Order: sequence, then structure tokens, then C-alpha cells
Amino acid sequence: MAERLTGWTIGEARGRAIGEVLQLIDESTRKPVAYTLDRVLLGGETAVPSDRNVLVNRRGEELAIQETASPIRSREGVAIGAVIVFGDVTKERRLKRALSYQASHDALTGLINRREFDVRLESAVGAAQRGEAEYVLLYADLDQFKIVNDTCGHSAGDRLLRDITSLLQTRVRASDTIARLGGDEFGLLLERCSLEQAERVADSIRQAIHGYRFLWGANSLSVGASIGVVRIARETTSAAAVLSAADIACYAAKDGGRNRVQVYERDHGTNRHREMQWVGRIARAVEDGRLELYAQRILPATPAAVSETPFYELMVRLRDEDGTLVPPNEFIPAAERYNVMVMVDRWVVSRAIELLETCLREGRRLPLFAVNLSGTSINDEDFLEFVMMRLGSEQVARALCFEITETAAVASLAKATFLMRELKARGCRFALDDFGSGVSSFVYLKTLPVDFLKIDGQFAAHVATDAVDRSMVEAIAKIGRAMEVATIAEKVENSEVLAVLKNIGVDYVQGFHLAEPCAIDQVFES
Repeated sequence: MAERLTGWTIGEARGRAIGEVLQLIDESTRKPVAYTLDRVLLGGETAVPSDRNVLVNRRGEELAIQETASPIRSREGVAIGAVIVFGDVTKERRLKRALSYQASHDALTGLINRREFDVRLESAVGAAQRGEAEYVLLYADLDQFKIVNDTCGHSAGDRLLRDITSLLQTRVRASDTIARLGGDEFGLLLERCSLEQAERVADSIRQAIHGYRFLWGANSLSVGASIGVVRIARETTSAAAVLSAADIACYAAKDGGRNRVQVYERDHGTNRHREMQWVGRIARAVEDGRLELYAQRILPATPAAVSETPFYELMVRLRDEDGTLVPPNEFIPAAERYNVMVMVDRWVVSRAIELLETCLREGRRLPLFAVNLSGTSINDEDFLEFVMMRLGSEQVARALCFEITETAAVASLAKATFLMRELKARGCRFALDDFGSGVSSFVYLKTLPVDFLKIDGQFAAHVATDAVDRSMVEAIAKIGRAMEVATIAEKVENSEVLAVLKNIGVDYVQGFHLAEPCAIDQVFES
């Protein structure tokens, strides 16, 4: 075996220096290895095997080997020689390298993956904190990538990601790091780079991606990139903080119109950080039972619309851990942005049904409750089943009116229509909220089976002073009467607005001039 591995026969090798027969080099540095036997003979201790040594045999072939050298001792314990044992581990080392590569690289693009990027980012933050170097992180998120997947399929999406990878590699230096962090998200760690240089690199990448035309069959598509830029310096606290800041900057770029470069600034991230903190606070509030239900009365505007059934819009408030009552505009935007609004909607629906069931058991008159549904709940496949399971009584179902904003309904028209038809079959009613805010309001009205139109408050609030807003409200009221759909005007803040709305012929009115929101317990007490 030794003859086969070294390429020397025993006859040829006898009498030669061991280093001549067993030539070892380090596979990384390509430099000769200080001979193991010499170290053992001088030190008298067993040598620790190395996993980087390569044997160059007499035929010039390179074999990965693992060798161990141990001293041969006399009875008195004196080292009188040494023995070396070595074996061919070429296959094992190749497999180990392959496994190591797979563990640290993305299979689709060949870039390093999120796990390895986190390791390198931690190292960069440490170096920056010690003042050894300055880094900049670019966080790029592709715009319109979903359109490629939906239009051409996932094979096309995979091809596009590989093409974008090639574009990125031509825009950075060999010393910089590129990683695929998620589906269509890329991270670039620029080493020894100033913020100004990084901005130029980021804009170069943005232009390259925006100018790229992706051809797939008969389709020619283009995408953009929103890029967040964050400087890593001595004052940087952690890798997690850098990634959070990069995400905030990238989100700001998307908010600013997409296909933009946004440098992170601490002040700009304040609102985003606050929203992110709200996610956990909302979840804890639901678990701890600290959500509270409020209601605002919706009143008939004209004698023709008078109904014996009290009509209320339900609103949710959050009782913070310190006992403070938090208004919805503080936490609802965060809940909608981070997809936890379904949790809140479920709680409100459950609470409304419980109250109505209590009324039914006690033989009291059931009010009509308007319950707001977010776009997230409309798109949640389990939400409809959840409501259907909770609706045990047809009388309770008839006492529920679900409010869906026009924007949410139009964005998910098929799902909204299906949900509305299914729940209307059980007896529930529907209101289209913020009606008139979209350019296609009247087009979609025929498609959606609604019972009420809630006129967008920006029109109703100014009907007494703005001729255009008054004309808009008159048009909505007229189309509502033609379709036999009742109209509700919200944001009625004074008697002048109320008088004009009555004159126009709006069916219901709602606002602080008529009734302020109050705790649901007060409603039932009265």
C-alpha cells in the first residue's frame, strides 16, 4: 500500500531520506510541511494529525492523506526512533468539502446563504467595533419578482435569480461578500468601503437590475430593486441591529416608490422600530385578554330610514401593560403591516358573537353590529371557516354586518366576493367602507353583494363647504337608491354637515357630533 501511494518501491526507497519519499505540502498554502517525523524525534511526543496535508507522490499525483507519527521508546523511555502511519483520505476530504459548501451556500445561485452571511456579518461588526476596518451592508429586495413567478412560472423565477446573481457579481470586488438571504432578497457586505462609495455601488446595482430585460418565451419582463444601505462602524452595536436597520432602509425605499436606494438614518427608523415592537405587544395583549371593545352609534338620517334595531360600529382598543388605553391608530397600522390583524379580527368577531348570544339567551333585542375586517383576514383561507364555525344561530348572523374597505375588496376581489356570498347565505350583512376613495368604485359595486355603502369620510366631512365633495356624496346616494343599497355617511362633526347630508338623502349618519365611541358594557347597560 505504501508503494502504491508514494509511487516508490521498497527497493528504490531504501536508504533515501524519508522526506524525499514522503513529500507533504499544505493544500491551502501549497508550501512544504515541516516534516512530522523530525518533530517527533526532537520532541519525543506523538504528532497531532492534520486534515490539510497532501502527499505528492513520485508520479506527481496529489493525494489527501492523514498521517500520525509516534516515537519508538526504549525500556528506559528514551526516544530511539519514530513510526509514521498514513492513509489515503482523498474521497473523505472531498465529501467533507462538498458538505461544508452545501451547508454554507445557496443551491440555486451558488452564493453564500443566510447562515454563512450571518457569520461573516458578525465578524465584520467585530472588526468595525475594534476600529480595524469599515464596512457597509447593502440589502436588496427585488421589485415585481412575484409578477415573473406568476406570469412565467417558478422555473423562470429561478432563472431570473441566477441572472441577477451574475449582475451583482460584476458590480462588486472579489473581496466583497454577496449572499442570497431569502426568496428575492440579497445581502452585499462591502469591505473597507466608505458610505459614499457604497451609495455609488448600490445605485450601479439598481440601474443594472432595472435596465435588465428578462426574456422567457414570448414574454419580456423587467424588475427593479429597492436597496437599503447601512454603514457598519465602531458605534455599531450588533449584527442583528445592522440587519434590522438595513430592512428598515429597504422598506423606506419601497415606500418611496420602489426601485430606489435608501441610506439608513436613525430618525427615519424610529417609526418602523415602534411598529415592529407593536407586533409582540399586540400578541401579548390578545393572550392576556387586554383587548377591549368599544362601539359608536350609527343613526338614521331621515324618518324613512328609521329602524327599531340599534346600529353600532364596533371598534377595538388595547389596554397596555401599564394600564393605558391605546387608540386603534397607534397599533392597527402595525398589525396590518405585519400580518397580525387576523388575530385581532378573530377576537373582535368572537366577542361580538358572544355578546349577541348573551342577548339572545336573555330575550333582549339584538342590535346590529358592524365589524371591520382587514384585507389580511379576507385573504386568510381559514378565516371564513372560523366565522362559520362560530355562527351557531341565524338570528346572531343577521345581527352582524361585516365592513370591508373598498381598497381591500378590490385588491382581492375573488376572495372578497366568495367570503361575502358565503356569509350572506348564513344571514350576515356587508358594508363597503371608504366608498368613493377608489377610481373604479362604481365599476366594482355591481360585483360585490353589499347592503350598505359607507361614504369615504373625506367627502362627507366637507359637504357643507366643498361643491365637488357634495357632488360626490350626491352621486353615491343616488346610485345607492338605484341599487337599493343603504348609504352611511361617517365623520359627521357638526350640525351644518348633518343638515346637508339629510338634504342629500343619505340614509345613516355617524360621527362625533352624534355619538362618541363608548365601552361596549355601557351600550348594553343602556
